[in-house]
Amino acid sequence: MITTTPYDALPTDLLAELEAGGLDPRAVHAHVLQALAEDVPTEDVTSLATIGPDTRAVGDVAAREAGTVAGLGVAALALHLVLGDQVQVTGRVPDGTRVRPGDVVMRVAGPARGLLTAERTALNYASHLSGVATATAAWVEALEGTGARVLDTRKTLPTYRSLQKYAVRCGGGLNHRTSLSDRAMVKDNHVVAAGGVVPAYRAVRSTYPELRVEVEVTDLDQLREVLDAGCEEVLLDNMPTEVMAEAVRLVDRLGLAGRVTLEASGGLTFDRAREVAATGVDYISVGALTHSVRVFDLGLDLHEEG
Repeated sequence: MITTTPYDALPTDLLAELEAGGLDPRAVHAHVLQALAEDVPTEDVTSLATIGPDTRAVGDVAAREAGTVAGLGVAALALHLVLGDQVQVTGRVPDGTRVRPGDVVMRVAGPARGLLTAERTALNYASHLSGVATATAAWVEALEGTGARVLDTRKTLPTYRSLQKYAVRCGGGLNHRTSLSDRAMVKDNHVVAAGGVVPAYRAVRSTYPELRVEVEVTDLDQLREVLDAGCEEVLLDNMPTEVMAEAVRLVDRLGLAGRVTLEASGGLTFDRAREVAATGVDYISVGALTHSVRVFDLGLDLHEEG
């Protein structure tokens, strides 16, 4: 594999920026190293054969469609890993910026060989994460004025969870649980295994009293049961719109509005966004934000310096 810049030699402001965004810089560093090793197991044969060692180039990373960008800091990290202090990254817009076709989101300058070696890895991160942010921003806009907020899920690409959830935040969405450890969610298979929705809820509550516990219900009878048991976070799974609206009214009638939160989930499409939000639910969780998002079209065009 190509020689890469050690972690301690990377720009400290870039690492601090990643950390401020809720990412672990060392974990991101390791992730990008793995991506580079996948793309350049030995050397970039085409660039070595066609470009002289002293050739320098400059170029712009530009949006080729409208959307919301994210992951530009990760892309910059990939460039610095390949080129160290030989690369200059300037004009980088903040993650979360809405852009139009043709907008330049980042400028690069340095040895042409290294820029082309790092190009695909850098763009893969920025394009994918900008796709997540763009999809999220569309949901946020669709829900504007309803009071409902969009949540992501654990349906993320393996090893990409923290990055994808970061991109959701860049798009204005909220993160659901990060893992199976930071909060509990009682789902249908837990209910079956525990012998009922209330026994499952009480088992988790007694075992982990310090954790938040959300319970998935599929009908109003289950909802009444878990509310009576004291559950304050409920996921309404695959319910018709009119049943979700009745669930909201039930919470109101019981005097639990403002204390109990209701989350709609299960096969929700963008076309139904406002319809579901109009029921009065607090959250809408959307697995498609991360598991099947379309990449955002970013391109890097280089030319010789001078």
